[in-house]
Amino acid sequence: MHKTIALFVAIVLVLVLAAPVMAQSDADIVDVAVENGSFTTLVAAVQQAELVDALKAEGPYTVFAPTDEAFAALPAGTVEELLKPENKDQLVAILTYHVVEGNVPSSVAVTLDEAKTLNGQSFEIRYADEVLMVGDAKVVKADIETSNGVIHVIDKVLIPGEKVGR
Repeated sequence: MHKTIALFVAIVLVLVLAAPVMAQSDADIVDVAVENGSFTTLVAAVQQAELVDALKAEGPYTVFAPTDEAFAALPAGTVEELLKPENKDQLVAILTYHVVEGNVPSSVAVTLDEAKTLNGQSFEIRYADEVLMVGDAKVVKADIETSNGVIHVIDKVLIPGEKVGR
C-alpha cells in the first residue's frame, strides 16, 4: 500500500514538474520568442528579414537569441539602420549568424570549440568557470526547448567577422 502511494506521488510530481517543459516544446522557435517577451527586437528583425517561415520549419535549429537589452547595447541607430529594406541582406547575414543547424543543447555546446552557422561562418564557443560563451556573448539562459529546436539566450548581438575579445 505504501509503495503504491509513493509511486502515485512520484508520478504526480513528474507530471507536474514536466508540464511546463512539455507545454513549452509544443511551440516553435518563433512562437516561443514571441511569447517570451524579451525578444521583441529580434522578432521584429526576423519578420523584416522574412525569416519567420524558415524558423518555423521543422529544423531542428539552435538559436542563440540576443535579448532586447543586447540589441539596445548596439551603437545608436544600428537597429533602425538594419531594419531598413535596403539593408535586408546585411540583416539576414547577422540573423543567420545566430542560428546553427541541429539541436545543440548546452550539454553539447560546452564540449565544442566552434559552431558553423546558417550564414556559412563559424563562431567560437568557450566554456570556463561554468560560463558558456559564443563569440563575445554570454549564454544567460540555456536550453529553452521548442518543437523545432532549442534557444539559448545571449547578452550580446553576434556580428559576423567580429573578432572575439579575450
